[in-house]
Amino acid sequence: MSIDEKTTLLVCIGAAMAANCGPCFEHYYGKATAVGITASEIAEVLEVSAKVKKGAHLALLNRISDLMKGNAKRDAPCGEPNTSGCCCG
Repeated sequence: MSIDEKTTLLVCIGAAMAANCGPCFEHYYGKATAVGITASEIAEVLEVSAKVKKGAHLALLNRISDLMKGNAKRDAPCGEPNTSGCCCG
């Protein structure tokens, strides 16, 4: 199985955002625009990446609260977690 260049670049852009890597984002943004990926497509990927990142952060905060015997639970950014415990899918 092989992933096409457009998909690879969009994944890289989303990963760069999730990793807080500005230089990575700039690098892949330049490559993406050079091959015709639109600002709208990039914005859509960034929106999904932001939800995943926020979900992971909230899961960590809830785990820390559990470990510290706290009772403050934060809601997932996309509603209730699914059966796998992840709110992202």
